[in-house]
Amino acid sequence: MRILHTMLRVGDLDRSLAFYTEVLGMKLLRRTDYPGGRFTLAFVGYGDESETAVLELTHNWDTDRYDLGTGYGHIAIEVPDAYAACDAVTAKGGRVTRPAGPMKHGTTVIAFVEDPDGYKIEFIQKKSA
Repeated sequence: MRILHTMLRVGDLDRSLAFYTEVLGMKLLRRTDYPGGRFTLAFVGYGDESETAVLELTHNWDTDRYDLGTGYGHIAIEVPDAYAACDAVTAKGGRVTRPAGPMKHGTTVIAFVEDPDGYKIEFIQKKSA
């Protein structure tokens, strides 16, 4: 068994696709409109779905925003350098909500950014060998 994808409901699909592809560097893997159901599914990720887990961005055409609720935490992405990753996000107009630095009560370097819908993405700096 393996994790296939995580689904996020987004209010503006084009804005979200721009964030995940242009700011975070993911690739749009596939996009399908379902006119009968009035929704679109777009899958983004860093690799092929047959090999890696991806994100499913679901856009319900008649809903422009969602309440995130209190149960959602974050998506974690391993990066070689969390400081450089934050600089890159900022340079591309993204929002860093917790600058890179050691985590509280630990030494792992982390940072948090936020997508256009308010979902948190954690950068975890890869530990050197």
